[in-house]
Amino acid sequence: MPNRLANENSLYLKQHAENPVDWYPWGEEAFAAAKAVDKPVLVSIGYSSCHWCHVMAHESFEDDSIAALMNEHFICIKVDREERPDVDKIYMESLQMLSGQGGWPLNVFCLPGGEPFTGGTYFPPEDRGQGIVPWPQVLMRISHFYHREKEKLLENADAISKNLTASNNPAQETGGRLDRDHLIPAAEAICAQHDDAHGGFGGAPKFPPSMALGFLLEMRRSTAVEVQNPALAGRIDAVIQRSLTAMARGGIFDQIGGGFARYSVDRFWLIPHFEKMLYDNGLLLDIYARAWLRYRDPFYQAIVEETIGWLRREMLAPDGGFYSSLDADSEGEEGKFHVWNPKEIENVLGKHDADRFCSAYGISEKGNFEHGRSNAAFAAGNFESRRSLQPLREKLLSARSTRVPPGKDTKRLTAWNSLLIRGLAESGSAFLRKDWVALARDTADWIWHNMRQGENRLFTVHYQDGPRLAAYLDDYAFYAEALLAVAARVDWLDPGAAKVYIDRAESIANAVLEHFADPEKPGFFFTSDEQNDLICRKKEWWDSAIPSGNSSLLHVFSSLFAITGNPLYRKAVDDLRTAYAHFADRAPNGIAHALAGYTADAVGIAVLKIKRVGDLDDLCRAAADIPARKSFFLTTEDPVQPDGYQLCVGTQCLAPELDVEKVMAGF
Repeated sequence: MPNRLANENSLYLKQHAENPVDWYPWGEEAFAAAKAVDKPVLVSIGYSSCHWCHVMAHESFEDDSIAALMNEHFICIKVDREERPDVDKIYMESLQMLSGQGGWPLNVFCLPGGEPFTGGTYFPPEDRGQGIVPWPQVLMRISHFYHREKEKLLENADAISKNLTASNNPAQETGGRLDRDHLIPAAEAICAQHDDAHGGFGGAPKFPPSMALGFLLEMRRSTAVEVQNPALAGRIDAVIQRSLTAMARGGIFDQIGGGFARYSVDRFWLIPHFEKMLYDNGLLLDIYARAWLRYRDPFYQAIVEETIGWLRREMLAPDGGFYSSLDADSEGEEGKFHVWNPKEIENVLGKHDADRFCSAYGISEKGNFEHGRSNAAFAAGNFESRRSLQPLREKLLSARSTRVPPGKDTKRLTAWNSLLIRGLAESGSAFLRKDWVALARDTADWIWHNMRQGENRLFTVHYQDGPRLAAYLDDYAFYAEALLAVAARVDWLDPGAAKVYIDRAESIANAVLEHFADPEKPGFFFTSDEQNDLICRKKEWWDSAIPSGNSSLLHVFSSLFAITGNPLYRKAVDDLRTAYAHFADRAPNGIAHALAGYTADAVGIAVLKIKRVGDLDDLCRAAADIPARKSFFLTTEDPVQPDGYQLCVGTQCLAPELDVEKVMAGF
């Protein structure tokens, strides 16, 4: 019999609608029920493409006897972290305070008012000798402790709540503000953590380091690094190229269909956790495109082309916007859709071509995955040999399309689409692909026309029946950054259109200033002043799999100040810098997107005013020949503006030029 989740829009919640657990969706009804019967609350958080979420659901939440324990002793709430990232952030931070760990599924136990007191991630249904307490024992221990030692839990929950609030304001702990003196040490610290043997940072599991590489690329845009510290410049080059090449060749990249999986379970980038998330691919498009401008590695171009090909083929909704994710599992098995054995390859390609492909991509009888199957990784060979195998990859892609595909979460998220818009716009600019810039523009327009409520307020998620839920800071910050990425080059397609996107970005940024600002301390809350169903309002400073909203706003406000000269935006940048100084000293790898934003601001954002020069093809070709600073190409018919190209950086504007090469020399 369906539970209360049957009428929810979220695919993840619907996946639990037939559980024997008496799940509640997040809301006042659940907490009122907990208070009425004096039971603790279980908040269980996951997402539709999460493999271990599925495992725990099958093992425990679908088991009648375990569900009976949950129903008897707890009020159980199921949350989709992609629909309610505000809830997820509070309980994830609480768990990290308690145990130093985190991940999904996230299972947190709370007082009837929602205040967390303990929790964990995945729990098995029985003792498997792995040192993890079985889920039924966890349930009984916590229930008994709640009723016998409630005062201790009240104290614990109170301490956690106070720590959650205190962590909002790191600027209180140190003086100063983020400035140029932080940038070189931050880049050195990040490079020191690089895995020189295999690329990326740290051991297993290994995640795409998009924000760290973005900051390092921004640093390499600064001529000061090359002049003042050539050793660091060379080290940055080595780190960026090693990491990007390792991922491009590895199994984390879908060598047959394009696009990146969420992370690698090993340090070699060989075996991924097979789910594909829209946000990873948007962020990585941006990084590979900008790296291409500097290093001209043809692998990077292929990665961008194949990723965008996958996005258009499988993730683009018919009416606009992109779907959020593909599952790791198909037919109940992780990775089954993606892996091969040599016989399957031979059946598609024939003996000779199969031998070539298996040799190049590491497909063996033994296998590198489960059940004698292999995940393809291009471990050896040069780019030309990879290109020669393209017809074989196309045949395998066609054959793979007949398999049962992994599940697709068709919700469309403002924040994740915005990250993709930025990646598409950067890719179009780098590779001179007007169609990619146009796709970025179309997606930005889709959000503007379908995800807006009122003049400048946003929704966070779009289901089949329309938009839902008031947006969070990430939605506003990422969308404003996306609008500016479109504005940077859209006049190449449609002269004068940039003003539309700049005006929209200002409108969204002004909504942030009005509804998310802390009137007393630096930084912006994750939730607006109109959202009040949480135990506290949080500020998110640290980048995770995606940038923090506050990091993104450094990019937004610095760009808007460069374009408009509005001192309100300059003040917003300077206020954020007072908070980020503390983090730059403590853990620069955790605030890399903020560091990238400040680096671009410190180097100087270029605004090129253009009047009556014909089309912008020559200008865009010249810009794609150099890894220049962040820039905006803005055409105008302003009668005060002289004809030609006039480059402005900060408060300094050079004399107008009619020669493209002379103009680009100033970049």
